[in-house]
Amino acid sequence: HRWRQQAQGEVIVVRYADDMVVGFQSEQDARRFLAELAQRLDRFGLQLHPEKTRTIEFGRFAAKNCRVRGLRPETFNFLGFTHICGTDKRGGFIIRRHTVRERLCGKLRQVKETIRRMMHLPIQDQGAYLKRVVNGFLNYFAVPTNSRAINSFYRHVGWYWFRALRRRSQIKRLTWKRMKRLTDLWLPPARVRHPLPDVRFRVMTQGGSPVR
Repeated sequence: HRWRQQAQGEVIVVRYADDMVVGFQSEQDARRFLAELAQRLDRFGLQLHPEKTRTIEFGRFAAKNCRVRGLRPETFNFLGFTHICGTDKRGGFIIRRHTVRERLCGKLRQVKETIRRMMHLPIQDQGAYLKRVVNGFLNYFAVPTNSRAINSFYRHVGWYWFRALRRRSQIKRLTWKRMKRLTDLWLPPARVRHPLPDVRFRVMTQGGSPVR
């Protein structure tokens, strides 16, 4: 609250548990806040994580400012998403959110291994498990600018399942056409499930103010 009153421009705060993103219109305010936060934590014997704490130029005018200097706006990871400065179809500013690559690959490795262990169970049991997995992924990651990741997850899950089923001696002749009927039956469609902007990650500015 004190920082909102003393800052030279707009201030935004997005917090979840012990993860937090703070945006300032003024770079000077951002650096002062970071220094004061580090000092405050130090009094309690705590410190900021050096690899997860940084000051970057990000927001509505970051792309323009960086372009002048021959640079690209930086990105940051927060709550499983990589946040990227972008534009919509009309050329307006938009924050693009893509599933963090390491998190996507890690989840797919986990699913692949589980499918391998379940390959001798009834298809209904496998389908029910994969339905829960895909639903869980979509419920969290199916935001408007993340279509590539959710489509990739859906395709990989279907492909892993197909390969596992073909290894079962009784269905060696399983074709992709028949497999498609199984995926359509059990796997929820890879569609966006949240509006834009998603209220969980909403970034609000007033008067088109840049956010640093």
